[in-house]
Amino acid sequence: MPLPNTPFLDALRADGPDPRLADALQLYGRFVGSWDAAIVDHGADGHMLHSTAEWHFGWVLQGLAIQDVWIAPTRGTPQASLPSGYLYRYGSTLRLYEPARQQWRITWADPSLGLYVTQIGRAQGDDIVQEGRAADGVPMRWSFREIRPDSFRWLGEVSDDDGASWRLRLEMRARRR
Repeated sequence: MPLPNTPFLDALRADGPDPRLADALQLYGRFVGSWDAAIVDHGADGHMLHSTAEWHFGWVLQGLAIQDVWIAPTRGTPQASLPSGYLYRYGSTLRLYEPARQQWRITWADPSLGLYVTQIGRAQGDDIVQEGRAADGVPMRWSFREIRPDSFRWLGEVSDDDGASWRLRLEMRARRR
């Protein structure tokens, strides 16, 4: 049964971007809504694991930020249909725009796995690239590519040589619901 609106949820959500920064906020604001994604996890040994995800983006904090919830596999996926040892992921990202630096401060957390990531995001041509380091110090790069109104490709990469080269860890192809 869905939860009723609460003062907390009402205070968190926003109906759209803050008008003072509306153009800049559209870098991520164009993703507001719900998406379905096909996922490929790429193991270091070349093994690939296919699954699905749902991804929900919304305006929050008086329209000054974008928050998302990412769930993999999609809710309702039978456990029996997943490979042995598959890790459920249920996380949220908060994206805050910094006008003075023309960049985004990004924080992602998946408390079920104990994973937390901070990154800086910027437009690079038609793409969005987010860069940071994992908790163990390994450079990581997440990017939105091939962005269309109803689809995008997302790549999660790590570098074993401090950014000289990148290894693909996770790829998603998302379609708007």
